[in-house]
Amino acid sequence: MRNLKITIQYNGANYCGWQKQPDSLGIQGTIERAIYEITKEQVKITGSGRTDAGVHALGQVANLKLESKIPYTQIPNALNAKLPKDISIIECCEVEEEFHSRYSAKGKRYRYLIYNSPYRNPIYKDISYHVKYDLDFEKMKKEAKSLIGAHDFKGFMSSGSSVVDTVRTIYDITLSKNENLIIMEVEGNGFLYNMVRIIAGTLVDIGRGRINECLADVIESKSRSNCGHTAPAHGLFLKKVDY
Repeated sequence: MRNLKITIQYNGANYCGWQKQPDSLGIQGTIERAIYEITKEQVKITGSGRTDAGVHALGQVANLKLESKIPYTQIPNALNAKLPKDISIIECCEVEEEFHSRYSAKGKRYRYLIYNSPYRNPIYKDISYHVKYDLDFEKMKKEAKSLIGAHDFKGFMSSGSSVVDTVRTIYDITLSKNENLIIMEVEGNGFLYNMVRIIAGTLVDIGRGRINECLADVIESKSRSNCGHTAPAHGLFLKKVDY
């Protein structure tokens, strides 16, 4: 039995998230059904992490154990022929037996898109957060640098998480702007529940002037109430998983 690693891209607009749900359409279950159509094997694929409803991926990684002798080089095209057009397998390779897409991961990179304009853009409606208010982009960019390094990000975690250790390390965060589109990219060794979306929402609130404290003090407070709102899921992309 081979251990296969697959890299997946998807538009999450029509899905309940990564995880398979009994009464909802998830990315995981959709791919598992496609695998069964090709191999007649009931397999469970393990993702590098869950993405919520509406979240997208440019480089989600999963692994699966397969008995079929189909060459791994043929698996992306074979699966893509069975998958809906908003999911695509872009890479497949054989990995060692002990490889685990979640526990072997060393870090992740996320992208968040903010469309900053008084008017909505129908092209970006499912893949960006429309903010109609004026934003101080330079202030957002400057304050974001305070996130780099190891910090206790307890204030940047939504309720409902059972995580006890809330210290995470941010390796890099960048904000760039292309006309009305603000692109935030953040890379770290791990992220708390909704952490990237809260970072995005906090930076938007800083840009609007709704948060006047410096971001370093907001982080130090470890208080959810001092941080900004949780930006919507549909602006978030899992860009890359590092191993």
